[in-house]
Amino acid sequence: MSTDAFVRVINIRKQLGDRVVLNDFSLELNKGEFVALLGRSGSGKTTILRLLAGLETPDAGEIWIAGSLVSKDGRNYVPPRLRGIGFVFQDLALWPHMTIHQSLDFVLAASSIPKLERGKRINDVLTTARIPDLGQRYPHQLSGGERQRAALARALAPAPRVLLLDEPMSSLDADLKSELVSELQTLHRTFALTTMYVTHDVAEISRLADRAIQMSSGVLPPR
Repeated sequence: MSTDAFVRVINIRKQLGDRVVLNDFSLELNKGEFVALLGRSGSGKTTILRLLAGLETPDAGEIWIAGSLVSKDGRNYVPPRLRGIGFVFQDLALWPHMTIHQSLDFVLAASSIPKLERGKRINDVLTTARIPDLGQRYPHQLSGGERQRAALARALAPAPRVLLLDEPMSSLDADLKSELVSELQTLHRTFALTTMYVTHDVAEISRLADRAIQMSSGVLPPR
């Protein structure tokens, strides 16, 4: 593997319960690359994202981000909040008891952004996500597309270096999905993000990804 890659996943093994989800798994992403990850349910796609984000630890192997070792052999060396990662979950995981503004403020505070700076950052990211007037609403008061944009705003608020998306558009209709795919293309270029995108939609991949990787039972196909 190249030591110049921005994200390096090296010989990862991960077992959940009695099932080995990833076995001797390796992968790398270059800085600014948009990679789509495909595979059947249970092939380990979401687990890879959670390992990169620090929400899970590898049982064996190493994970490097921007030249720093963040996880190795069952231990996280860098906590999730310091990895420079934005995560859009499949179910979006918006906090129902918080307005969108409150949830963004919480994320920024956890990232040690000074209070005086947080207000401007929140306004900027809501505008970027094209929901500038919805900050005072709760998730249940938003449409499906608006919730999608709110989740994206939350992921982008701390100015991440890496963006992880776990089938975030799977519940949307075709027209709205097409619109959001176009917006995601623009955001990826504007913020120079290194992005990993889990999806089953070939049309999304053809429009978004620099390359696509097909997984099968926790392994990559041979090169």
